[in-house]
Amino acid sequence: MLQFILTHQALLLGSAFVLGLLIGSFLNVVIYRLPIMMEREYKRDFYSYFGMKPDPAEQKELDEPFNLILPHSHCPNCDAEIKPWHNVPVISYLLLGGKCGFCGTAISKRYPLVELVTGLLTAIVVWQLGFTWQALAGCVFTWALIALTGIDFDKQLLPDNITLPLLWAGLLINCWGVFVSLQDAVIGAIAGYLALWSVFHVFKLLTGKEGMGAGDFKILAAIGAWFGWQMLPLIILLSAAVGAVAGLTWSALAGRDKNLPIAFGPYLAGAGWIAMLWGHQIVGWYLDYSGLGH
Repeated sequence: MLQFILTHQALLLGSAFVLGLLIGSFLNVVIYRLPIMMEREYKRDFYSYFGMKPDPAEQKELDEPFNLILPHSHCPNCDAEIKPWHNVPVISYLLLGGKCGFCGTAISKRYPLVELVTGLLTAIVVWQLGFTWQALAGCVFTWALIALTGIDFDKQLLPDNITLPLLWAGLLINCWGVFVSLQDAVIGAIAGYLALWSVFHVFKLLTGKEGMGAGDFKILAAIGAWFGWQMLPLIILLSAAVGAVAGLTWSALAGRDKNLPIAFGPYLAGAGWIAMLWGHQIVGWYLDYSGLGH
């Protein structure tokens, strides 16, 4: 059956899309729960370090199991546990009309959107890279970026729980040269971190303000570990250009305060994903267009 799937591209891409939908459903859980898990862990550490005790209500909350598995998914309004047939990616949302199957409360459109985007991006990775180790690694990289993007949009946070394993994973897979040599990966990780770290400190020195968070350094270091130092200029340029345009557009249309921080992680993630699939073609096109490639 596997051989049949591999010899029929449409079936292969369809399988990748369905897998992406399922992974997207899990990523929705990660995006929502991981920041809460981190917040509760911070509170436990705080109370433990200072020898303090929370009030009974907060203590009960901290003692309750809360992770990526427990408690089971439930409606935040009526607290009814979501049935498996209510949790089929995208399809359940459409059949339920975007509402809870028990109390009729509207369900955020973000949930099916994350599932759909994850399915589409997974299929595109397999389409571009084929049924290869590169594609498998590329899918994992894509899923991590989607989780980071969702969390950064919500909380302006890029958790070490994802960025650091992503960095180490990039170095590990490139021990076998999946995307680049190990030497290029190590230099990419170092250069990626130092590039934004330097910008952060220069900006702070000149303005007295912090222009970005440390999570941005780490995600660029992770991208450098996956695709080497050669891709970093392209990624920085793409993310900066798209981030500037998006920020100005948002400010103009939504009347957003220009002094409020904007999550930069999603733009780094998008640029890294583009570089994974088309980075060499973009660099080659630029060199040919500029005459530097001759």
